[in-house]
Amino acid sequence: MSTESLARLTGRTALVTGASKGIGLAIAAAYAREGAAVMISSRKQAQLDDAAATIRAATPGAEVATFAANAGDPEAAEACVTATVERFGALDILVNNAATNPSMGPTIEADLSAWDKTFQVNLRGLFVWTQLAWRARMQEHGGSVINLSSIGGLRGDASIGVYNTTKAAIIHLTKILAVDMGPQVRVNAIAPGLVKTDFARALWEEHEALAARTLPLQRLGEPDDIAPAAVFLASDEARWITGHTLVVDGGALAGPSVVGG
Repeated sequence: MSTESLARLTGRTALVTGASKGIGLAIAAAYAREGAAVMISSRKQAQLDDAAATIRAATPGAEVATFAANAGDPEAAEACVTATVERFGALDILVNNAATNPSMGPTIEADLSAWDKTFQVNLRGLFVWTQLAWRARMQEHGGSVINLSSIGGLRGDASIGVYNTTKAAIIHLTKILAVDMGPQVRVNAIAPGLVKTDFARALWEEHEALAARTLPLQRLGEPDDIAPAAVFLASDEARWITGHTLVVDGGALAGPSVVGG
C-alpha cells in the first residue's frame, strides 16, 4: 500500500461497509492515511480485527474502530451507524461497498432465493445504510456517500447477471439520491472493472493472463487501484461532483485490446 498522504480527509469520519478485505479494506486504509477516523464493518469480527491491525500498522496513530454487521440486516446497519456517531461524534463519509453474489450462470435460470438475497444486500442494503446515515447525521451536517457499482452494471454479462442487475440499479439509485440529498450530501458511485479480490476469484483465478490481455492496460485491477477514486470523491477536490459514476476498469469499456495475436 502507498504511504503517500495529503491529509485530504483530516477531521472527517468515514464508515466503510464490507471493509475487512479487498476493495473495502483498501478504501478504509486510504482514508486513514488521509487523516480520517474510520469505522470498518463486515460480518465477521475476527476478520475486522485483522483489517484494523493492518490499517494501524500502515498508518500508526490511525483512528480505526470495528463493528460486525450483516449489511443486509437493517437493525445491524442501524446499530453500526449509531455506534459510529457515538464513537467519533460524526459521520461524514459513507462507503457502501458490501455486496454478495450467490448466483452464477444464466440469469433466466436464477433461483429466486438467490435473486432476493442479492437484492437484499446489494441494493436494499445500500439504500438502508444511506437512509440511516442521512437521518442520523448527514441531513443536518452534510457529507459524501460513495456507492460501489461495477462495469457489469454498464454492460451485459451472462455469467453474473443477477449481481450485475443490482449494480446497474445502483448507478441509477446514485443519481436519484444525489437529487434527493443535495445540496447537503454528494452521492457518487465507482464502477470497478475486474479486480483481483477473493470475492471475484471465480472470475479471474484460472485465466488471469488471458483476461488481462483483453485490457488496454494489460493487467487486472488491484484493490489499491480503486481506493484513490474513493478518496477523490470523498474529498473537497470533488466538491462539484454528484450523481456521477466513475469508471475504474483498466480500459475494459474502451473495447478489447489483445496484444501478441
